[in-house]
Formats: sequence, C-alpha cells, structure tokens
Amino acid sequence: MPIVWPDGNFHVKNARVFAEEVNKATGGKVTINIHPGGSLGFKGPEMLTVMRDGLVPIGEMLLNQQVGEAPLMGLEATPYLSSGYSDLAKLHKHWLPRIQEVAENFNQKFLYIVPWPRQYVYTKVPASSVADLKGIKIRTYNKSTTGMFNRIGMTSVQLPWGEVVPSLAAGTIDAVTTSASSGVDGKFWEFLKYMYPTSHVWSSNVVSVNLDAWNNLTPLTRLAIEGVAKRLQPQFWDVSKAEDAAKVKILTDNGVIVGEVTASMLKDMQEKTAPMLAETIESIGGPAGQIIDAYKNELK
Repeated sequence: MPIVWPDGNFHVKNARVFAEEVNKATGGKVTINIHPGGSLGFKGPEMLTVMRDGLVPIGEMLLNQQVGEAPLMGLEATPYLSSGYSDLAKLHKHWLPRIQEVAENFNQKFLYIVPWPRQYVYTKVPASSVADLKGIKIRTYNKSTTGMFNRIGMTSVQLPWGEVVPSLAAGTIDAVTTSASSGVDGKFWEFLKYMYPTSHVWSSNVVSVNLDAWNNLTPLTRLAIEGVAKRLQPQFWDVSKAEDAAKVKILTDNGVIVGEVTASMLKDMQEKTAPMLAETIESIGGPAGQIIDAYKNELK
C-alpha cells in the first residue's frame, strides 16, 4: 500500500492498524505491506489512476487531489461547506455512495474513509486581517484551496506534499495551508512562525482496493476485510479528532504561535469564497447539486 504521507503520520498509523487487523481476520491469507513517504514513487494526485491500472493492489489517497480525473471527489473540499466532524458525517452520508460509484468506474472500491483534522494557514508574518495576507505565496494542494486563496488575495502555488518542505527551504513559498498533523510532519517551526485555525476546508483520505485484486479474493475473505474496515473506521475518526490538539502542542512547544482568526477576518474569508459553492456545483454537474441539497436539508 503506497502512502504519500511520512511514517508517523496518523493516516499511516491507521493503515498499519488496518493491515494488522486484516491479517488477523483473514487468518494470515491477506498481508498488506505499508510503504509511506511516497517511497514507491507515486504522487498523491496520481493515486486514482495508479489504482485503476493495478500498479498496486491497494492504496491510500486524498480524495480532493483526484479532481482532474473525478471532479465529484472534490465536492467535500468546498470552502466553509462543513463546520466540523458532525457536519462532515452528514455530508458523507449523501456524498460517499456517489463517489463509490465513481470509484467503480476507475476499477476500484473504497474500504474506509477518514478526514484530516481542521486546516490552518501557516505564515512567516502575523496577520489580523485578510489584507495582511495579500500577495503572500501560499502552498495549496487542490483546485478548491487554490481558488480560495487566490480569491482572498494571496498567490496560490499548488504543490503535492513531497514538494512542500523543499519549497519552504528554497523560499519559493512563504505560507502553507494544511493541518497541524502535516505541520509537525514538515517541522514547520524551522520555516514558519504563525498558524491560524481558519478551518476553511475539510478533506478526507480513503483506502482503496483495485477491483481485479479484490475479485480474486474469496467471498469470505472479502467479507472479513469489509468487516475490519467497518469496525475500524469510527476508531480512525476518533484518532483524527484527537490528532489536532496533540499536534498543535508539538508545534507550539517548538515555537509556533497560534494566531487569532478574528470575527471580521473569518467573515471576510467566508464572503470572498461564498460564490465557490455554486461554481463548484455547476462545474461538477451530475449529482453535485442533489448531494448539497440533501446535505443542507439534514443540517436544518
């Protein structure tokens, strides 16, 4: 199983637990080897097609990085669509079945899905308003975050994770949007002084299995693996929830300052990015509007 995140990242730890439990549940018939840190040479945005083509039998991917091939997988990452884990679970109720159908068209099946903790904006300089961020070159990681930060006046530079730390070291970017988990993974205290809990998008990763490999397993083995995934997914969500506070402490212990996102700053960010929901629905087409309508009805 290739994973682009470094060893020690909570998604990697979750995958190791999953692999161990699958091995037990199948009586040793299925062994999953975890390859973190992009060690097999695959980049995050390539994973949907890597899995489709059977270059590996199982893999892990950030869904919103697959929008070049499957736009619907980016719907979750629309700015300020969800306010937290509870909202996200409601969105997944309507969105996940539809992207499972998309996955089948790419010759794969999702086994479990786990969100990242809330997102931050990391900077070298303090910011008390959106105006303070104007012109700063910020690393983004998908279409949604790229569009968002351009709209609020920053200069987006879309980069996969493996290029973030080298770009910080080279000075080609001066800010990063990501989670506290990745802030620790990248030792951001070596480059960036401030982090702002903007919680602007929510993003989820999936573990996906190639259907050719899956269909080669016996029905009982497939049932056992699905049982493990169903049992562990809620536990993995709990890991994600606990991850933010733990990693923020590591960052602050190393000198990073958690800045305040003022009410006016948050309102400005929300207002500038509000048109993106309608634009995203129109761009994706298909069931996107129906998913959002069903989700919003559930929030009432």
